[in-house]
Amino acid sequence: MAQPILAGDDPLKAKNGLRRPPGNARPATRWRARGAARWLAPALIVPALTSCRPAEPPAETGAPPPPEALDGFRTDAWFLPDEPLLGFVEIPAGPFLMGSDPAADPRAFENERWSAERAQGRVDLPAFAIGRYEVTVAQFRAFAEAAGAAVDAAALRGAPDHPVASVSWPDALAYGRWLEATLREWTGTPPAVQRWLDAGWRVTLPSEAEWEKAARGADGRVYPWGDAPIRGRARFGGADGPAPAGTFDCPECPFGLRDMSGNVWELTRSPYLPYPWDESGGADDLAADALFVMRGGSFLDPASNVRAAVRGGADPGARRPFIGFRVVFTPPRPDGR
Repeated sequence: MAQPILAGDDPLKAKNGLRRPPGNARPATRWRARGAARWLAPALIVPALTSCRPAEPPAETGAPPPPEALDGFRTDAWFLPDEPLLGFVEIPAGPFLMGSDPAADPRAFENERWSAERAQGRVDLPAFAIGRYEVTVAQFRAFAEAAGAAVDAAALRGAPDHPVASVSWPDALAYGRWLEATLREWTGTPPAVQRWLDAGWRVTLPSEAEWEKAARGADGRVYPWGDAPIRGRARFGGADGPAPAGTFDCPECPFGLRDMSGNVWELTRSPYLPYPWDESGGADDLAADALFVMRGGSFLDPASNVRAAVRGGADPGARRPFIGFRVVFTPPRPDGR
């Protein structure tokens, strides 16, 4: 297969003339350009912008004030969803099929192959809970104001019920740490959520295995709803922007999650490494200059890029209008991490 070629420094305009990277090779996982932000999608590599806008305190971003009310979200709880578990959905423990079999999914990219010997692998995960929706602008603004966090002005200028974007990997991790600490102190934390906290579960980005299991369930389906793309289930295909979080109902989806395909790419906590997936893969070397996996595709992407097994990658410092995140409650690992 041809080597990847690079094009343009504007990822919104650099979609033509690019080839997919070679299979399980790691052409871009260790670039030595710490000052530059870059991102990797399964079908293309786009080099970084040569400079990034400086982050700003929330009071200086020029964003509109938070709304007094937002349908489906609690203004008294940092705009978290108005649901019994504050928008978190429990995913039961057990195995699932990870990766893609080209015999069943002709759109599969080579970086989704489990190993030279087999196309897919079976991964057994403990129970966890994941957000039904992507983190919204209103939720991220609540964090930025409460924590005094310096964030990109673009992250707070979207509609409050839309998924937040233009956030970096550290921004997303900081939101999770803040939310966990806030829920630990809040007297209104639901009992089930409090039990997760008491058991040592933490709020963070999902691993790519947690994300994929939540998206496709245990049966190895191609999309969260089945094996064929459906326009009425997700925002993709070159739309002019993301939809409000949770716009697309998905009754066929295994856990009732929304926007696991399209809308915005979703960051994970997993370093971008070749399969087979390993829970500890790269965890001891997170300070190294690596890419981190992002999943799900975006409103800009074709059907091939919004499949449940697609693996993209983002520099931890990249902030783009098509990259956002959702968070999980995840239990401590056996080694205590």
